[in-house]
Amino acid sequence: MSHPLLGVDSVPDLEGYLRRVGVVFRVFGQRDSGCASYGVRLPGGERWFVKQAVTGDARRSLERAWAFHRSVRHPVIVPQVHRIAAGDGAAVVMPWREGEVLYHAVAGGRGDRTSPGSPMARFRALPVREVLGVLDRILDAHLAVEAAGHVAVDFYDGSLLHDFAGRTVHLVDLDEYRPGPFVLEAERLPGSRRFMAPEEFRRGAVVDVRTTVFTLGRTVRLLLDAGDEERAWRGTPCQLAVAHRATRAVPGERYGSVREFVDAWRAVAGAATMAPC
Repeated sequence: MSHPLLGVDSVPDLEGYLRRVGVVFRVFGQRDSGCASYGVRLPGGERWFVKQAVTGDARRSLERAWAFHRSVRHPVIVPQVHRIAAGDGAAVVMPWREGEVLYHAVAGGRGDRTSPGSPMARFRALPVREVLGVLDRILDAHLAVEAAGHVAVDFYDGSLLHDFAGRTVHLVDLDEYRPGPFVLEAERLPGSRRFMAPEEFRRGAVVDVRTTVFTLGRTVRLLLDAGDEERAWRGTPCQLAVAHRATRAVPGERYGSVREFVDAWRAVAGAATMAPC
């Protein structure tokens, strides 16, 4: 007997089908991404995450994501393992991972990072050693991205699924990652301004691994801060210096690759607080 999710190629009504073959225990309604998603528990206890594109832009993004996941594999990156044609669109099947997304944007692009009970505020209250461990796993995953010839697009704190109980992190919704370098043909790329490099807002600019370096530098800067205004750095001066170089406005002044940035970060991550940079 074929697997009810991994052994089916087409269904006319995705949600109806999911409810017939299992228990839909979570529903994530259509978001700004143009996707609707479901947490499904099959008989026997298997749990899966099924994501359906319901707009034209989302279908193109999901197609790009499928190609990305065929090229890039890493334990921290939640993989897309199967595709299903669903109605007029497409859906992908992924293993379910426990955790909370650190940031949820709401209508108008705003969300909450600062209230005491929010996932981001709780993350920022974790011991520095634990945050550094999360950052190291994020960086390691992007070494795999670079090795596969891809660049990060639309990566931000909403891409981080953190399991506070299990102390693990996974990367999700990397649907805009693509082969690089490439020339930006639109007015801007999708993404959060807090994480985006200047060239991502300039038609005709080259987007390459140095753009990924900028995004990762911003990730380090924002996650290793106790607040949302970047006035409460929890790391060392040497770590801050590495983050500053990674996020320089001129691409040529940044680290030349993700590998170079990660090596610089790891070189200072274990250094004494007052050690010279």
